[in-house]
Amino acid sequence: MDLLDNLALGFSEALAVHNVLFCLLGVALGTAVGVLPGIGPTASIALLLPLTFGFDDPVSAIIMLAGIYYGAQYGGSTTAILLNIPGESSSAVTAIDGHPMARQGRAGVALAAAALGSFFAGIVGTFVLAAAAGPLAAAALTFGSAEMFAVVVLGLVASIALASGSALKALAMIVLGILLGTIGQDLYTAVPRFTFGVRELWDGLSFVSVAVAVFGIAEILKNLHDPRTRVRVAARVENLWPTREDRRRMVGPVLRATGLGSVLGVLPGGGHVLAAYGAYAVEKRVSKRPHEFGRGAIEGVTGPESANNAAAQTSFVPLLALGLPAHPVMALLLSALIIQGIQPGPGVMTAQPELVWGLIASMFIGNLLLVVLNLPLIRMWVKLLDVPYSVMFPAIIAFACIGTYAIDQNPFHVLVMAVLGVGGFVLVRCGCEPAPLLLGFVLGPLLENHLRRALLISHGDPAVFLTRPISAALLGLAVLALVVAVLPMVRRRRDVVFAEED
Repeated sequence: MDLLDNLALGFSEALAVHNVLFCLLGVALGTAVGVLPGIGPTASIALLLPLTFGFDDPVSAIIMLAGIYYGAQYGGSTTAILLNIPGESSSAVTAIDGHPMARQGRAGVALAAAALGSFFAGIVGTFVLAAAAGPLAAAALTFGSAEMFAVVVLGLVASIALASGSALKALAMIVLGILLGTIGQDLYTAVPRFTFGVRELWDGLSFVSVAVAVFGIAEILKNLHDPRTRVRVAARVENLWPTREDRRRMVGPVLRATGLGSVLGVLPGGGHVLAAYGAYAVEKRVSKRPHEFGRGAIEGVTGPESANNAAAQTSFVPLLALGLPAHPVMALLLSALIIQGIQPGPGVMTAQPELVWGLIASMFIGNLLLVVLNLPLIRMWVKLLDVPYSVMFPAIIAFACIGTYAIDQNPFHVLVMAVLGVGGFVLVRCGCEPAPLLLGFVLGPLLENHLRRALLISHGDPAVFLTRPISAALLGLAVLALVVAVLPMVRRRRDVVFAEED
């Protein structure tokens, strides 16, 4: 049975009325949880997982849960653009240029660009999933712990390009993020580390607490500290659709980021996060207007959004083809399938093709539903910008506290958010950027896990990272990127590019 026959089988399953309704429910919930910081697809799917016990059709269950996941990639950009508070980990980089666009009265353009880029990337990513599941899964299997450690190192070093200050400060923020990520129980021995006797820290710091603190709370404190630097977010929104020039500038970033995200999404770990940060770094390097990045470049919105949505689709490859979850959301979807008596892996594609291809076909439908849902809502979202600062600031803090508390109904997370918010404000005042810190925090545990696993496999021999060709090549690229970033000539060029305008 060839690809077209498989897709025909899938669409016959996905276009059933009840499956379309479950797909619509999933993407609508996904958009909502993406917009609201503090919930996220992992928590939402975990809460809804018991409901799948009552599903007679496993296809309907997996279609709804998958819709929540990739729908959250759409919704996460909304608060990142409008309020500088990422709804999703992969949306943190979108705030770098999306929020300045909102401040310039181009919030509608930014939201439309994010939705269109996400739609195109989601469709292409689904085609990649349909056409290349086997080859891509085989390629991902060649990456052992040594190679994954090298990939993470390269991603962290490349994130220096995200910072608008010195390379040294960017490196310091990455290290700080990694250190924050080590708080909690040891991955292998379960011994508490850096908890200082506080039992609530045994599970580590919550991503929501860190992200909302260093982006949202720190931004509010910065504006309150010096009202002269405050840019009115409630500026008049003149255009709700990208201009011809905007559309021309979107094409290249969308294509490049879609390709990058499609590849990185297959890799285990935070593929969609790496894809978003990597796409931003690539666009800033190849752009003819690097001085606009961080100040409202539309490429800085469409690139990351396209990358994380493409990665969201292709992250299903190892789950469906090999039964290996690429990240926590995929692990929950794996649990949903097991609840239904299905063991994902190579056999399921032949034993139950209607499940696999019904899910793949539903992604085409889901991405279409998402763009139909999100584009008309742009006018509603930009109305948030009409709210005065005197109302906006308390409301943001209130929602941030509610979302953070809702993680596990623990007020300790709210306290952590407040402390980190003050710390983030101090770092911003010192000229440090929060994006590398957040990337270090997200990827730090993954870095440690693969480092220790590779050393365990090699019986403590660090040469394993250099004797494996792929790992050695990736680490060599990381060293080269680090050397180039700290060269005096490059530092001077960065200072000129990111010089503050009067």
